[in-house]
Amino acid sequence: MSESALKQRPAPPDRDVYSVSRLNQTARKLLEQGLARIWLEGELSNIARPSSGHLYFTLKDSKAQIRGAMFRSRNQLLRFNPEEGMQVLVRAKISLYEPRGDYQLIAEAMQEAGDGVLQQAFDALKLKLEAEGLFASECKQPMPALPARIGVITSPSGAAIRDVLSVLKRRFPAIPVLIYPVPVQGKDAGREIAAMLDTAATRKECDVLILTRGGGSLEDLWAFNEEIVARAIHACRIPVISAVGHEVDFTIADFVADRRAPTPSAAAELVSPDQTEWLAQISALETRGVRHIRQTLADSQERLRWLDQRLQLRHPGQYLRQQAQRLDELEQRTRLAIQSYFNRLRYSLNEALAQLKQTTPGHRINRTELQRQALVQRMHAAINSLLQTRQRQLAVACKSLDTISPLATLDRGYAIVTRQADDHVLHKASAVKAGDQIEARLARGRLLCTVDKIVK
Repeated sequence: MSESALKQRPAPPDRDVYSVSRLNQTARKLLEQGLARIWLEGELSNIARPSSGHLYFTLKDSKAQIRGAMFRSRNQLLRFNPEEGMQVLVRAKISLYEPRGDYQLIAEAMQEAGDGVLQQAFDALKLKLEAEGLFASECKQPMPALPARIGVITSPSGAAIRDVLSVLKRRFPAIPVLIYPVPVQGKDAGREIAAMLDTAATRKECDVLILTRGGGSLEDLWAFNEEIVARAIHACRIPVISAVGHEVDFTIADFVADRRAPTPSAAAELVSPDQTEWLAQISALETRGVRHIRQTLADSQERLRWLDQRLQLRHPGQYLRQQAQRLDELEQRTRLAIQSYFNRLRYSLNEALAQLKQTTPGHRINRTELQRQALVQRMHAAINSLLQTRQRQLAVACKSLDTISPLATLDRGYAIVTRQADDHVLHKASAVKAGDQIEARLARGRLLCTVDKIVK
């Protein structure tokens, strides 16, 4: 039988013949379903980064190697830059690249091998403390709107304290800052940080505490992932802000603290109000107060005018004028009556004259005149008393206005002291140094002075 005939003869029906593509496909499915996802540790080599954004590499140890791929959507989440010779931990699923039959890894996550054990410890402690309720929102204490003093627990020589002090000086320099020095890295750093938290809580010298340090690796930041620090933060009765590392760094302290700040500078902004906004509010309140006082005085003056008008309408002089007119009418009627009696009773003139002397209107006029004079005196006394009362009320209002005036404070012997260099109002002696020029504003005049010595 010829060779061509052998090739054309069909295979026996009991044979299942695989094509190469089918074999590679079946092998890929077996690998992906059989091993699922695993963690591997090894050394990176043959790293390639094509324009697609994917990452290709070889993971090897002393005896074997395997090719791997990490697609763009995954490697964008990496927190470090993979380099040749770097020891890493890779979480991946096992697969097979069908076109070439290459056995490979499809990496989903990658981290430096030195951080692997620490990361596992971090995750375990986080789950434990979360289950105990140390991260619960109801345990968080509110931040003070204007702390009397701010405490900073950090290394006194690190960049974090400089950032915090710089921001606090810019935003609200009047708030004093107390630094609790601790090591922020090393074997005993966690124990010392926890002890300092307990000390600050016991002394109660501050209204809020900032626990901070600069950025670093997971190992560098490990002191803030220790259980003793987490429990010290939770037990602290003073609000604690955790500002450890950079914005992308998270520690156990961040989850337990009452607030987390992404950076030391952000923590300083969180605890300090903006003095510009506060000064604007104070200025607005001052304007409202002056406006209220002026309105109150205007209302009082209007009421005084209204009372004066009422007084004029009910003035005793008006009543006296009416009585005087009535008296004139009575006098005329009396004269007419006398004349009538004189004409009709001429024959009894002597008797009528005697009676007339006893009943003459002169007596009544004298009594009425005395009454009128008494009423006039009472009227003058009432007017003087009312004027004196209004004058006293006006004097009290003027004195109250003078009391809240800053010029009144200067009249009592106080002075406003400013630094000539920037016209900054001085609140404490440490804000100047010997030789600086200062200006003291008095109630009348100003004094230009030179600082010879500073006494704290």
